[in-house]
Amino acid sequence: MSRPFLLGVLGGMGPLATLDFQHKLLEATPAESDQQQLPSVVWNVPQVADRQKALAGLGPSPLPQLLQGIEKLNQAGASHIVIACNTAHHWYDALSRASAAPLLHIVDATLESLVVQKPQRVGIIATKGTLEAGWFQRGFAAQGIEAVEPTPEELAEWFVPGCYAVKRGALREGGVLLSLLADALLARGAERLVLACTEVPVALRAVAASSLAQSLDPAQALAQRCAKIWLAQRHSYLA
Repeated sequence: MSRPFLLGVLGGMGPLATLDFQHKLLEATPAESDQQQLPSVVWNVPQVADRQKALAGLGPSPLPQLLQGIEKLNQAGASHIVIACNTAHHWYDALSRASAAPLLHIVDATLESLVVQKPQRVGIIATKGTLEAGWFQRGFAAQGIEAVEPTPEELAEWFVPGCYAVKRGALREGGVLLSLLADALLARGAERLVLACTEVPVALRAVAASSLAQSLDPAQALAQRCAKIWLAQRHSYLA
Protein backbone atom coordinates (compact mmCIF):
# COMPACT_ATOMS: atom_id res chain seq x y z
CA MET A 1 0.00 0.00 0.00
CA SER A 2 1.39 3.41 -0.99
CA ARG A 3 2.07 6.04 1.62
CA PRO A 4 -0.22 9.07 1.94
CA PHE A 5 1.27 12.09 0.17
CA LEU A 6 3.96 13.76 2.26
CA LEU A 7 6.78 15.60 0.54
CA GLY A 8 10.21 15.15 2.08
CA VAL A 9 12.67 18.01 1.50
CA LEU A 10 16.37 17.24 1.87
CA GLY A 11 17.71 20.69 2.63
CA GLY A 12 20.26 22.68 4.59
CA MET A 13 22.35 23.35 1.47
CA GLY A 14 22.15 26.18 2.39
CA PRO A 15 19.45 26.83 4.98
CA LEU A 16 18.27 30.04 3.29
CA ALA A 17 17.85 28.21 -0.02
CA THR A 18 15.76 25.58 1.78
CA LEU A 19 13.48 28.23 3.28
CA ASP A 20 13.21 29.81 -0.16
CA PHE A 21 12.17 26.44 -1.61
CA GLN A 22 9.46 26.08 1.05
CA HIS A 23 8.14 29.50 0.05
CA LYS A 24 8.12 28.38 -3.58
CA LEU A 25 6.02 25.35 -2.57
CA LEU A 26 3.44 27.69 -1.05
CA GLU A 27 3.41 29.88 -4.15
CA ALA A 28 3.07 26.87 -6.46
CA THR A 29 0.11 25.36 -4.61
CA PRO A 30 -3.28 27.00 -5.21
CA ALA A 31 -5.13 26.84 -1.90
CA GLU A 32 -8.08 28.54 -0.26
CA SER A 33 -7.31 27.26 3.23
CA ASP A 34 -4.46 25.87 5.32
CA GLN A 35 -5.82 22.37 4.78
CA GLN A 36 -5.38 22.62 0.99
CA GLN A 37 -1.67 23.37 1.21
CA LEU A 38 0.93 20.75 0.31
CA PRO A 39 2.04 18.67 3.34
CA SER A 40 5.79 18.40 3.80
CA VAL A 41 8.53 17.43 6.22
CA VAL A 42 11.87 19.22 5.93
CA TRP A 43 15.39 18.06 6.86
CA ASN A 44 17.09 21.47 7.06
CA VAL A 45 20.46 20.53 8.58
CA PRO A 46 23.23 22.90 7.43
CA GLN A 47 26.12 20.77 8.74
CA VAL A 48 26.22 18.77 5.49
CA ALA A 49 29.79 18.90 4.13
CA ASP A 50 30.43 21.53 1.44
CA ARG A 51 29.43 20.07 -1.92
CA GLN A 52 31.65 22.32 -4.06
CA LYS A 53 34.76 21.53 -1.98
CA ALA A 54 33.98 17.80 -1.99
CA LEU A 55 33.75 17.67 -5.79
CA ALA A 56 36.96 19.69 -6.08
CA GLY A 57 38.76 17.17 -3.85
CA LEU A 58 39.22 19.77 -1.12
CA GLY A 59 36.89 18.36 1.51
CA PRO A 60 34.98 15.30 2.72
CA SER A 61 32.07 13.77 0.87
CA PRO A 62 28.61 14.90 2.04
CA LEU A 63 27.13 11.52 1.13
CA PRO A 64 27.02 10.04 4.68
CA GLN A 65 25.11 13.09 5.93
CA LEU A 66 22.83 13.12 2.90
CA LEU A 67 22.04 9.46 3.49
CA GLN A 68 21.19 10.26 7.10
CA GLY A 69 18.76 12.93 5.89
CA ILE A 70 17.16 10.50 3.45
CA GLU A 71 16.79 7.95 6.26
CA LYS A 72 15.10 10.50 8.54
CA LEU A 73 12.70 11.63 5.79
CA ASN A 74 11.71 8.04 5.09
CA GLN A 75 11.19 7.42 8.80
CA ALA A 76 8.96 10.50 8.89
CA GLY A 77 6.73 8.91 6.25
CA ALA A 78 7.73 10.84 3.12
CA SER A 79 5.99 9.57 -0.02
CA HIS A 80 8.22 11.62 -2.34
CA ILE A 81 11.57 13.34 -1.71
CA VAL A 82 13.25 16.35 -3.33
CA ILE A 83 16.79 17.66 -2.90
CA ALA A 84 16.79 21.44 -2.37
CA CYS A 85 20.29 21.82 -3.86
CA ASN A 86 21.37 21.40 -7.48
CA THR A 87 24.96 20.28 -6.79
CA ALA A 88 23.85 17.63 -4.29
CA HIS A 89 22.20 15.82 -7.22
CA HIS A 90 25.72 14.51 -7.90
CA TRP A 91 24.80 11.86 -5.29
CA TYR A 92 21.25 11.35 -6.61
CA ASP A 93 21.73 7.71 -7.66
CA ALA A 94 23.15 6.63 -4.29
CA LEU A 95 20.39 8.49 -2.45
CA SER A 96 17.69 6.97 -4.66
CA ARG A 97 18.97 3.45 -3.98
CA ALA A 98 18.81 4.11 -0.23
CA SER A 99 15.29 5.54 -0.24
CA ALA A 100 11.94 3.77 -0.11
CA ALA A 101 10.32 6.99 -1.34
CA PRO A 102 11.08 8.05 -4.94
CA LEU A 103 13.33 11.08 -5.44
CA LEU A 104 12.16 13.71 -7.92
CA HIS A 105 15.05 15.06 -10.04
CA ILE A 106 15.44 18.83 -10.38
CA VAL A 107 16.69 18.58 -13.98
CA ASP A 108 13.57 16.71 -15.12
CA ALA A 109 11.36 19.39 -13.57
CA THR A 110 13.44 22.16 -15.17
CA LEU A 111 13.24 20.67 -18.65
CA GLU A 112 9.49 20.24 -18.27
CA SER A 113 9.19 24.00 -17.78
CA LEU A 114 11.87 25.02 -20.28
CA VAL A 115 10.60 23.16 -23.34
CA VAL A 116 7.35 25.14 -23.19
CA GLN A 117 9.36 28.34 -23.79
CA LYS A 118 11.27 26.84 -26.76
CA PRO A 119 14.56 28.79 -26.51
CA GLN A 120 17.45 27.89 -28.81
CA ARG A 121 20.31 28.97 -26.52
CA VAL A 122 20.19 28.75 -22.72
CA GLY A 123 22.79 29.98 -20.26
CA ILE A 124 23.54 27.96 -17.12
CA ILE A 125 24.60 29.52 -13.84
CA ALA A 126 25.81 26.67 -11.66
CA THR A 127 28.68 25.31 -9.60
CA LYS A 128 31.67 23.80 -11.37
CA GLY A 129 30.52 20.39 -10.14
CA THR A 130 27.05 20.76 -11.65
CA LEU A 131 28.49 22.03 -14.93
CA GLU A 132 31.01 19.19 -15.15
CA ALA A 133 28.31 16.61 -14.36
CA GLY A 134 26.51 17.77 -17.52
CA TRP A 135 22.95 16.97 -16.39
CA PHE A 136 21.45 20.17 -17.73
CA GLN A 137 23.55 20.19 -20.92
CA ARG A 138 22.46 16.65 -21.85
CA GLY A 139 18.85 17.54 -21.19
CA PHE A 140 19.15 20.66 -23.34
CA ALA A 141 20.82 18.74 -26.17
CA ALA A 142 17.99 16.20 -26.19
CA GLN A 143 15.60 19.10 -26.82
CA GLY A 144 17.81 20.74 -29.46
CA ILE A 145 18.89 23.53 -27.10
CA GLU A 146 22.46 24.87 -27.08
CA ALA A 147 24.01 25.47 -23.65
CA VAL A 148 25.95 28.66 -22.92
CA GLU A 149 28.32 28.07 -19.99
CA PRO A 150 30.39 30.39 -17.79
CA THR A 151 34.11 30.54 -18.47
CA PRO A 152 36.52 29.35 -15.75
CA GLU A 153 37.40 33.00 -15.12
CA GLU A 154 33.75 33.97 -14.66
CA LEU A 155 33.23 31.12 -12.22
CA ALA A 156 36.28 32.16 -10.19
CA GLU A 157 35.66 35.92 -10.23
CA TRP A 158 31.87 36.12 -10.03
CA PHE A 159 30.12 32.84 -9.29
CA VAL A 160 32.13 31.38 -6.41
CA PRO A 161 32.48 34.60 -4.37
CA GLY A 162 28.87 35.50 -5.18
CA CYS A 163 27.58 32.13 -3.99
CA TYR A 164 29.55 32.22 -0.74
CA ALA A 165 28.47 35.81 -0.11
CA VAL A 166 24.87 34.56 -0.02
CA LYS A 167 25.84 31.77 2.37
CA ARG A 168 27.21 34.30 4.87
CA GLY A 169 24.13 36.53 4.49
CA ALA A 170 25.61 39.23 2.23
CA LEU A 171 22.79 39.00 -0.32
CA ARG A 172 23.38 42.30 -2.11
CA GLU A 173 27.10 41.62 -2.47
CA GLY A 174 26.31 38.21 -3.93
CA GLY A 175 23.63 39.70 -6.16
CA VAL A 176 26.02 42.22 -7.69
CA LEU A 177 28.58 39.54 -8.55
CA LEU A 178 26.05 37.04 -9.89
CA SER A 179 24.35 39.76 -11.94
CA LEU A 180 27.64 40.29 -13.75
CA LEU A 181 27.70 36.60 -14.66
CA ALA A 182 24.06 36.60 -15.76
CA ASP A 183 24.63 39.65 -17.97
CA ALA A 184 27.75 38.07 -19.51
CA LEU A 185 25.84 34.93 -20.52
CA LEU A 186 23.02 36.99 -22.02
CA ALA A 187 25.58 39.08 -23.92
CA ARG A 188 26.99 35.87 -25.42
CA GLY A 189 23.62 35.00 -26.92
CA ALA A 190 21.70 33.15 -24.22
CA GLU A 191 17.96 33.74 -24.69
CA ARG A 192 17.13 32.34 -21.25
CA LEU A 193 19.10 31.60 -18.10
CA VAL A 194 18.75 28.53 -15.90
CA LEU A 195 19.70 29.52 -12.35
CA ALA A 196 21.00 26.07 -11.42
CA CYS A 197 22.27 26.92 -7.95
CA THR A 198 19.75 27.64 -5.21
CA GLU A 199 21.68 30.68 -3.93
CA VAL A 200 21.49 32.49 -7.28
CA PRO A 201 17.77 33.42 -7.43
CA VAL A 202 17.92 34.68 -3.83
CA ALA A 203 20.88 36.92 -4.69
CA LEU A 204 19.46 38.26 -7.95
CA ARG A 205 16.19 39.16 -6.23
CA ALA A 206 18.14 41.07 -3.57
CA VAL A 207 19.42 43.49 -6.23
CA ALA A 208 16.30 43.36 -8.46
CA ALA A 209 18.47 42.14 -11.32
CA SER A 210 17.01 42.76 -14.77
CA SER A 211 18.20 39.28 -15.85
CA LEU A 212 15.49 37.71 -13.66
CA ALA A 213 12.98 38.45 -16.40
CA GLN A 214 14.87 36.05 -18.68
CA SER A 215 15.55 33.41 -16.06
CA LEU A 216 14.14 30.04 -15.05
CA ASP A 217 14.61 28.87 -11.47
CA PRO A 218 14.98 25.05 -11.24
CA ALA A 219 13.84 25.13 -7.59
CA GLN A 220 10.64 26.85 -8.67
CA ALA A 221 10.14 24.29 -11.44
CA LEU A 222 10.65 21.51 -8.89
CA ALA A 223 8.14 23.11 -6.52
CA GLN A 224 5.61 23.29 -9.35
CA ARG A 225 6.19 19.61 -10.11
CA CYS A 226 5.57 18.74 -6.44
CA ALA A 227 2.40 20.84 -6.38
CA LYS A 228 1.14 19.08 -9.51
CA ILE A 229 1.53 15.67 -7.84
CA TRP A 230 -0.20 16.92 -4.68
CA LEU A 231 -3.10 18.50 -6.57
CA ALA A 232 -3.75 15.22 -8.38
CA GLN A 233 -4.26 13.54 -4.98
CA ARG A 234 -5.55 16.33 -2.77
CA HIS A 235 -9.25 15.58 -3.21
CA SER A 236 -8.85 12.18 -1.53
CA TYR A 237 -7.31 13.81 1.54
CA LEU A 238 -10.02 16.42 1.92
CA ALA A 239 -13.06 14.29 1.12
